[in-house]
Amino acid sequence: MPPTIDSSLSPFGAARATVKGEPLSADELRKTNSYMQASLYLCLGMLYLRDNPLLKEPLRTEHLKARLLGHWGSDAGQVFTYVHFNRLINKYGLDAIFISGPGHGAPAVLSQSYLEGVYSEVYPDITEDESGMQRFFKQFSFPGGIGSHATPETPGSLHEGGELGYSISHAFGTVFDHPDLIALTMVGDGESETGPLATSWHSTKFLNPVTDGAVLPVLHLNGYKINNPTVLARISHEELEALFIGYGWKPYFVEGSDLPSMHQAMAATLERCVEEIRSYQKQARTSGQPFRPRWPMIVLRSPKGWTAPRDVSGHHLEGFWRAHQIPIPDVATNKEHLAVLESWMRSYKPEELFTKDGRLIPELKTIAPKGNARMSANPITNGGRKTSLLLPDFREYALSVNPGITSAGSMGNMAVWLRDVVAKNQQNFRLFGPDETESNKLGEVYKAGKKVWLGDYLPEDEDGGNLAFAGRVMEMLSEHTVEGWLEGYILSGRHGMLNSYEPFIHIIDSMVNQHCKWIEKCLEVEWRNKVSSLNILLTATVWRQDHNGFTHQDPGFLDVVANKSPEVVRIYLPPDGNCLLSVMDHCYRSENYVNVVVADKQNHLQYLDMNDAIAHCTKGVGIWEWASTFPDEEPDLVMACCGDVVTAEAIAATALLREHLPELKIRFVNVVDLFKLISHIDHPHGLTDKAYKAIFTDDKPIIFNFHSYPWLVHRLTYKRPGSLNIHVRGYKEKGNIDTPIELAIRNQTDRWSLAIDAIDRLPGLKNKGGVIRQKLEDEQIAAKNAAFENGIDPANLRDWCWPYPAPTEGAGNKVIDAAMSKLGLGGEDKPAAAVVGTSE
Repeated sequence: MPPTIDSSLSPFGAARATVKGEPLSADELRKTNSYMQASLYLCLGMLYLRDNPLLKEPLRTEHLKARLLGHWGSDAGQVFTYVHFNRLINKYGLDAIFISGPGHGAPAVLSQSYLEGVYSEVYPDITEDESGMQRFFKQFSFPGGIGSHATPETPGSLHEGGELGYSISHAFGTVFDHPDLIALTMVGDGESETGPLATSWHSTKFLNPVTDGAVLPVLHLNGYKINNPTVLARISHEELEALFIGYGWKPYFVEGSDLPSMHQAMAATLERCVEEIRSYQKQARTSGQPFRPRWPMIVLRSPKGWTAPRDVSGHHLEGFWRAHQIPIPDVATNKEHLAVLESWMRSYKPEELFTKDGRLIPELKTIAPKGNARMSANPITNGGRKTSLLLPDFREYALSVNPGITSAGSMGNMAVWLRDVVAKNQQNFRLFGPDETESNKLGEVYKAGKKVWLGDYLPEDEDGGNLAFAGRVMEMLSEHTVEGWLEGYILSGRHGMLNSYEPFIHIIDSMVNQHCKWIEKCLEVEWRNKVSSLNILLTATVWRQDHNGFTHQDPGFLDVVANKSPEVVRIYLPPDGNCLLSVMDHCYRSENYVNVVVADKQNHLQYLDMNDAIAHCTKGVGIWEWASTFPDEEPDLVMACCGDVVTAEAIAATALLREHLPELKIRFVNVVDLFKLISHIDHPHGLTDKAYKAIFTDDKPIIFNFHSYPWLVHRLTYKRPGSLNIHVRGYKEKGNIDTPIELAIRNQTDRWSLAIDAIDRLPGLKNKGGVIRQKLEDEQIAAKNAAFENGIDPANLRDWCWPYPAPTEGAGNKVIDAAMSKLGLGGEDKPAAAVVGTSE
């Protein structure tokens, strides 16, 4: 049976549109079409040419690039939309940005930036003349030039689109707390098949028309991906409309290929959408009553590679998948196809669009908005109109600590400080997370800003729902969406943090990868302003997922982050509450980083008073004298740790060794800044070898208890003096429904395993070590059996604390301060405003 063909899905023909009308005069229509033609000519030039930019000579092979790279398929639809929105920017004085969602869609936005004059302002060598156009063409997808996405080198871009799926979430991030901004967002129909894009349509349930701007999505149905139809382009009009009505949008359709009628239809439709947006905002702001409108969106159906030849050598081009990338790839070897390309480019009539010296003709130059109203010049896309974050003095929130004895909730205490951060920054700070703020012990922030919710309400919400039309906490059970919101929010000049369960942060591995790449490339673009850091707080950590089981145990996000450029990533594992405050204050003050902070939310032993915590975090790694034995003598063994739960077990292991082998000289080391382990040659935070040896030695066994997978520490320290002496214990993919102690035993991060490992590394103990080793094994077996029998760890283990006298105040840092001072490395406290790291 032959397949059913639905002719309504065709992108060809006269315009079919929801909104009727012809708002463009004949002169406006002519100019609009000419401006589009000029832009498309530039798009083709970027794909093909390295010389002869105005086709003043017949096109020859030597005018072509040796490698043809880039994409054509979505360019015309994007240009079409961009040009029509410029009219509305001029008419209504709009504050607008353009977000390009289709993959490799840079030619469209680059061409617009060039025509607007912004590109030449940013890059003075790319002049608005023939020679500048030649350089503009050559640099595209060319070694030493620019990429085929809307990379950081692209004026007006804050969404690169290297990985598809985030255009809508990024767009919403930019309009939160930007009440006058409209983010015109092209959504590729291939992109629309991704999970992140699908969830992001729900963002309207979190958009407050009183305080926020608006996102105007244009779903670009051009029908094909690289070699396949797109899903949404092959479902009925009725089904597609129902889908977006179900999402809560009001869809308007513009479909066809006939340029005169399509221009009129798009002009009328975009203007209707802008009028509705402004009407909803006026209603909400006049009344002071937020509500959730059915925000308008546009479904634009146009041919793939619109305006290309329909057929080439008997095969479809325009309207088919062959137009996706380089539309005619063999022009260098096929003279017939080279002639087709030349005829196609000349069909745009460049001699009528540009002057003889290569400038856009004056009457077309007037079409673009002026100054910062140009979408490629909008300051919001370059770090925004950034405001400073007002931070309360974190030292005033210090926990009172008896080292190794006090037990408290680090996260719950930090939440009190975070509450006041929120209170002081009601227009430029938001907390993002996937339904976990309360679970992560951060519920105190609700006193300063509740959870934004524009959906419907029930009476039960009054009993602890913490929902409000206006708030500072953004929660949706899609890590992709909340991460996208946060990225858009900080890239447009604001501040924020994502808090999430550690085991499931892997869901956004690739998103964070993309953001890291964006920041790193921005560091190379001199006109790019700095943005606040992307701060990710991971809690509900692997060592406290014992009750949820094996599926919830994965600390491997640190490995992902450690792979990225040392110029842009930082990883902190504060061991206690005062260190957590110090670290968070630093992260919020930093710029152009991805900061990952790992801290458990349960109650834990506390170790450092605030002064010691500041000093410890400033250095990033330190010897804790109070937990060491014979600290002024050469150690027999280094007991090291990184992470809060594993620090407690390392402390307990040290106490066991001290009990059974009181003569053993143990140096206790804690690492809070993971990248201190790397050589300073490879990371700006890394220690020199001299400083590293002063802490870890180069000839003594090092038992290193690590929060994450042990191999990461080996990888970071492989070049260090004495690296063969490091014996790392960490998570080894062993888990089930456990108790905390039993989970640690499974992975050999428990106190007995560490103490036994130490004994095994000290052959001088001989038989004495064997007897003690057996005692430790007996205790370990008893603890494991108790967990299996009772389902809970024994009270003496749950409530264990350091059994030795407390040190004098500030003693925890004396040894390392002296060692670093001797080396001329400093070690003194830094001001509260810069208490972590030394590279800023």
